[in-house]
Amino acid sequence: MFRGSLVALITPFKNGHVDEKAFQGFVDWQIKEGTHGLVPCGTTGESPTLSHDEHMRVVELCIEAAGKRVPVIAGTGSNSTSEAIKLTRHAKQAGADAALIVTPYYNKPTQEGLYQHYKAIAEAVDLPIIVYNIPPRCIIDISVETMARIAKLPNIVGVKEATGDVTRFIKHRRLIGPKFNQLSGDDGLALAQMAVGGHGCISVTGNIAPRAVSEFQNACLAGDFAKAGTLNDRLMPLHESLFAETSPGPVKYAAHLLGKCDAKVRLPLVEPQEATKQRVREAMVTAGLLN
Repeated sequence: MFRGSLVALITPFKNGHVDEKAFQGFVDWQIKEGTHGLVPCGTTGESPTLSHDEHMRVVELCIEAAGKRVPVIAGTGSNSTSEAIKLTRHAKQAGADAALIVTPYYNKPTQEGLYQHYKAIAEAVDLPIIVYNIPPRCIIDISVETMARIAKLPNIVGVKEATGDVTRFIKHRRLIGPKFNQLSGDDGLALAQMAVGGHGCISVTGNIAPRAVSEFQNACLAGDFAKAGTLNDRLMPLHESLFAETSPGPVKYAAHLLGKCDAKVRLPLVEPQEATKQRVREAMVTAGLLN
């Protein structure tokens, strides 16, 4: 089971290309700061604008830099089932520990279509799969009943839940069981989701405050919600600022302030406006990340 702070990694760019040196240095820093697992090529990694070659290369770079120190959960989702299978096969061959597969966006499949999508991938690739349910970006929502069906498929081990509905964790546990790996997809709701049976968070804030987010997750997993609450209070302004504009613009700017990479994002995303940059800087000071 995957637990704790699993960071949805940014993908640094330089001169229009993936900055491989900065990315691998970033991975190494994450692990040394206490991050429990790494998630390359998710939404935060700007997967929609990575070419297939870039996507696969970033997964390979992450696995290489991680060196088996922590698990790597590769983002391999697509709104094309065959494309998702291809990316998931590559992740397995490259040595990933699991795949994170988002619901098919834009097509708007039915609940049966969602089930068949995950069934086809699970049967095609022998790799643990975490379903990524995020209606705000993909429009569609996997119902609790459909999730229970999907959970019975081979290799389906859990879900990254980003519906904003804390009760989903309770409903999933009741219908699927406690062994189903439930991960928060929202830093701001992670405390509540951990309190009702979550196992960790695939975190954006972890890119910038890996040690604090890791300590927060350790406290939650130990049942020390007083300590977790104190850490959450300090981190909440940062959680909110990193989504003041479309992610990952703000979080890449924050990484730039830490000297980790360039702030550039790929079109159609653009760098945050000055007001957002100021908000991010102030939140980083509050979190103890900048003087």
